[in-house]
Amino acid sequence: MPQQVRKVVLAYSGGLDTSVILKWLQDVYQCEVVTFTADIGQGEEVEPARAKALKMGIQPKNIFIENLREEFVRDFVFPMFRANALYEGEYLLGTSIARPLIAKRLVEIARQTKADAISHGATGKGNDQVRFELGAYALMPSVKVIAPWREWDLLSRDKLLAYADKHGIPVEYKKRALGKRSGAPYSMDANLLHISYEGGVLEDPNFEPEAGMWRMTQSPEQAPARSQVVELTYVKGDIVAVDGRKMSPATVLTALNKIGGKHGIGRLDKVENRYVGMKSRGCYETPGGSIMLAGHRAIESITLDREVFALKEDLMPRYARMVYNGYWFSPERLLLQGLIDSSQASVNGTVRLKLYKGTAVCVGRESRTDSLFDSRVATFDDDGGAYNQADAAGFIKLNALRMRIAGNLATARNKAARKTKAR
Repeated sequence: MPQQVRKVVLAYSGGLDTSVILKWLQDVYQCEVVTFTADIGQGEEVEPARAKALKMGIQPKNIFIENLREEFVRDFVFPMFRANALYEGEYLLGTSIARPLIAKRLVEIARQTKADAISHGATGKGNDQVRFELGAYALMPSVKVIAPWREWDLLSRDKLLAYADKHGIPVEYKKRALGKRSGAPYSMDANLLHISYEGGVLEDPNFEPEAGMWRMTQSPEQAPARSQVVELTYVKGDIVAVDGRKMSPATVLTALNKIGGKHGIGRLDKVENRYVGMKSRGCYETPGGSIMLAGHRAIESITLDREVFALKEDLMPRYARMVYNGYWFSPERLLLQGLIDSSQASVNGTVRLKLYKGTAVCVGRESRTDSLFDSRVATFDDDGGAYNQADAAGFIKLNALRMRIAGNLATARNKAARKTKAR
């Protein structure tokens, strides 16, 4: 028997999975259901979720639909990009970074409505179950989490559709042809930072995605034959203006998505290692994020001290794994974020990127207040005494000392070996 639950807050999109979950919670747990639908820029209307929830008997006061775009970019995406985070050297963590925000609001709504449980539609095979629940437990340790995919026997899309049909649940879900194969549409996750595609024919890592799958970007082959230069203005590591126009965080990302998508920037086809232990193939589009990463690394290259830059590079993979594995609210991520953010005080200036057929190349960077680039020292011409080239000799010899000692020892051993052989 399920543990008794009085009221549960469900992360509700109005799609097939969460529509079935809503009815299942009502039937199996016989509890009051509160729905929460977050608008984080997924590119679809969220208001239809209200009508669907009402049709399923949810009271109007228990339906929460919120625009979280600015909070998403300002408090989650921007801090992550200050770290230049890439999971396994490639993935810009578009799905991963959205989950802690949703978990945060689930918990806040649970407190507001005096609910004793939250629920989500993440499967028992995926990473999102971990991200939602680690976030929830960090913020509300006593909360009960209901994960239907770990409890029910509706373990296929066909079974979900049959359940929906039996109970009169309104869903929009159709099978369609994919090339010469046929099957369910891709499993997609979209927000203001990216779109991901998984499942269906993509479960074969040797199958090339169909051209019509991509939604945010043109193919690089079809992108304009003329390049475009975009200028990014940074203040403390965050973009505050694009081409001289001041913008809010969400508007910055929206603008860069449009520009990057036009030039075919930000596609990725990756087989990654999931937190739960399996390998999984995903295709991603992150046009604005790819531009942001290129620009941030460019402005840091002239404003960060060499060893600070190196330390950030060393810590980045660990930071990326924290985000991927759901540890956004962990003490270690918060500690590391503080270190990263303190390094960004000097990351101020402008970067110019040339966009062309899937590439974003830096063609200029400037910081009038914080640049550590000294042309007097770096020049190959006469520097007027700014740099004493003779200093390099002592530096090189000191760094070579251990190798010279080892070399002398090897020479002595070889000499002794030759004498022994000669006897």
